[in-house]
Amino acid sequence: MAKAAILETPGEGLVIGEVELADPAPHEVLIDTKACGLCHSDLHFIDGAYPHPLPAIPGHEAAGIVRAVGSEVRSVKPGDHVVSCLSAFCGTCEFCVTGRMALCLGGNTRRGKGDALRITRNGGEPVNQMLNLSAFSEQMLIHENACVSIDKDMPLDRAAIIGCAVTTGAGTIFNACKLTPGQTVAVIGCGGVGLAVVNAAKIAGAGQIIAADPLPEKRALAEALGATHTIDAMADDAAKQITAISNGGVDFGIEAVGRQASADLAVASLRRGGTAVILGMMPLDCKVGLGAMDLLGGKKLMGAIMGMNHFPVDLPRLVDFYLRGLLDLDTIIAERIALDDINAGFDKMRASNSARSVVVFD
Repeated sequence: MAKAAILETPGEGLVIGEVELADPAPHEVLIDTKACGLCHSDLHFIDGAYPHPLPAIPGHEAAGIVRAVGSEVRSVKPGDHVVSCLSAFCGTCEFCVTGRMALCLGGNTRRGKGDALRITRNGGEPVNQMLNLSAFSEQMLIHENACVSIDKDMPLDRAAIIGCAVTTGAGTIFNACKLTPGQTVAVIGCGGVGLAVVNAAKIAGAGQIIAADPLPEKRALAEALGATHTIDAMADDAAKQITAISNGGVDFGIEAVGRQASADLAVASLRRGGTAVILGMMPLDCKVGLGAMDLLGGKKLMGAIMGMNHFPVDLPRLVDFYLRGLLDLDTIIAERIALDDINAGFDKMRASNSARSVVVFD
């Protein structure tokens, strides 16, 4: 039995209860969860903005210790410290074999309809697994291609946020943008993902890093992580401010919050030939576009799901960056909470006045 936070009814928070996990199948890994970050993506499901079969256990930004592995698992072993990643990959589809693992639909990383359920409660009632992981639980049962072993010197509460926020933010700079030293970046939204973008842009040698957020507290965090300039994202002339600071617009405008206005600001901040990158999960009816003059100016628009990561390679490198003092994860984490306090943690996220909250398991 494992204690977990379960989503039963959207809009009514999470219910703490007990679930049972099956024994690992040949390619599965049973993990004792040690820490899990609260991500805005979870909140979209919890509040009902995005649909999902229920009941389900959210949570996808986690780290833990391997308890047991299936008979065919070779990538990790019991006792390994691991970080999970929601972009589980199959390794054989077109996306995987062409190096775009983050786009893999991961069909064979899930149990089939005729297979035993991974998670149940109350003696057999199905509990749906969310985003391949369901990490708001004392244990996770996942496919081996949804986790990677890391250096045991890495603190697991810091390691957890690498699994989504940092992988998405840093991956956007390193993988999707392939930022060249000296290029300029505007980061719209300074939550966990946006702060990771700022930090990675500093590591990559960006010439200017302009962080835009309505809250002074988050702008201060962005400055601590490497922003060269900050502005109020809600200012009427925010785009003009970014254009003036960057002498004509930025090379990359990166939207990291999931709002129509912030996506529009990312586009409006571009120089000729610049690229807007949308990271946030916007409402499903939102559309982002380029005007005729944008297109004539060679501007581009793209999504970068999970930073277009190659997580079995990227995550250990990000851990190494932290251990070497290059990646600042301590500033991104605002608080550590118990699983029982998870609803209060999401209330703070709705208020938008702090960075990452991390659930720490005993």
